[in-house]
Amino acid sequence: MKYGRIAAALSAALALPLTPHQPARAETDPFFSYDRPATYGVRTERVSVPLRDGGHLACDLHRPDADGRFPVIVYDYNAYNQLEAQGRAAAYFVTRGYHAAVCNARGSGDSPGRLDPFSAQEQRDNYDLIEWLAAQPWSTGKIGQTGVSYGGHSSLLVAVNKPPHLAAIIPVDGISDWYENTIYRGGIYSARIRDWQRAVAPGTLVTYAQHPLYDDFWRERSVKARWKDLDIPVLEIAGWYDRYRAAMVENFQARPGNVWLVAGPWQHGWPSGQHADPGNGAYLAWWDRWLAGRRDAPLPAAKVTSYEIPGPGAGAGWKQFSTWPPPGARRHRLGLSADGTLTSAPGAPAALHFTVNTDPAAAAPDERLTFQTRPYQQDLVLAGDITAKVRASFTAADGNIAIVAEDVAPDGTAARITQGWLKAGHRFGHDRAVPVRPGKTYDLELRTWPTHYRLSAGHRLRVTVSSDDHPEIDSDAPAGQVHLRVGRGGTELRLTTWKDPR
Repeated sequence: MKYGRIAAALSAALALPLTPHQPARAETDPFFSYDRPATYGVRTERVSVPLRDGGHLACDLHRPDADGRFPVIVYDYNAYNQLEAQGRAAAYFVTRGYHAAVCNARGSGDSPGRLDPFSAQEQRDNYDLIEWLAAQPWSTGKIGQTGVSYGGHSSLLVAVNKPPHLAAIIPVDGISDWYENTIYRGGIYSARIRDWQRAVAPGTLVTYAQHPLYDDFWRERSVKARWKDLDIPVLEIAGWYDRYRAAMVENFQARPGNVWLVAGPWQHGWPSGQHADPGNGAYLAWWDRWLAGRRDAPLPAAKVTSYEIPGPGAGAGWKQFSTWPPPGARRHRLGLSADGTLTSAPGAPAALHFTVNTDPAAAAPDERLTFQTRPYQQDLVLAGDITAKVRASFTAADGNIAIVAEDVAPDGTAARITQGWLKAGHRFGHDRAVPVRPGKTYDLELRTWPTHYRLSAGHRLRVTVSSDDHPEIDSDAPAGQVHLRVGRGGTELRLTTWKDPR
């Protein structure tokens, strides 16, 4: 069959939404096998891109070695001074008819000024870069942007600023909200991020600590606060083992009409070299479609392409869905029982407790309560998040709650599936701190990071409740005790589960 007929058949298929009874297989999706041969050589020059306030950005511009006008890709706009390495990565696209601009953000590399990651200033600079590239005589005026982590965040943030010539983006491991996803997880400072702050932007050690609540400082650094402006085509590349998977799912759920989500068995970083790498060909298909206007370039065959982890092994590999959670997903309720079981019938009401930070010099593991199911008789697929309603009281005037879900194999080994956190004083939102009255029982709602995970038959689901999950969050809970209500009417979990109908 000729490729044009394949593309026509795919286009017809895209007009028919997937139903709960028709999950597709990604392995046969032409989007992920798309490619065309290299046509051009590459020529590189250093350019200085002027900015509206008189500053400039240092950029390496990689261009096809040919006359004519070509679309432009802003490639991994970040503060890491990786111009040479990113230029090599961008060459694949340059040889196929794209200019690629690899630039240092203000205050990094040879770009003068003060680095303030993801600030309004940095977003304005990115906007100006896009519009400058669009105005050059060798440009078609169609600009795309891509990047991983910092570069993924930048791609999303500049998109909600709506530069007129930005046509599409591919963010990899990007944010929905810098405060929630990275700095204050559940309102608790993340210890993990401080090494990055010290190495990349030490000034933020001061400024971020000055803003423990969600205010305009953080709204400025948020995609979530401007989701209505995320209206261009977006191809999100997420990893089910990555720290930004919740953000990428949130962006898709907020803008399902123009966002496509690919979530694979990847940790943080470019998927290249990792299992089931989508490959440059898929990215080329995206750029060919939206920047070069090639109608034969396919889109993903479904809005969501997800790899069921862990894999290879227990997981069932790649699947495609029309939305997320998958059509047909259900909520499954489990209660925490006084005997340590996790069950749909948690028994009589009771109270358990654990002690928090009463002896900081002891350096002992934090106390926690553990609950687990009986071994599952059949596989259980988690396809979404786990929501916890924690009923607890504190002897202190505030407290932290950390929920960790694990897969426990028959031999007792455990693998973390997901986690979530909340500072009790932030139970009504992160924009205000509401005091906790010692001894009063509160209902605290926590959402874990989403996952697409298969618990094999014979395995158990284990959940721990504590006040610490270092280094994901600081170990800063006030000393005292946390009393957890369990049994009927007590703390419970709501799992999002899915069963393949075939």
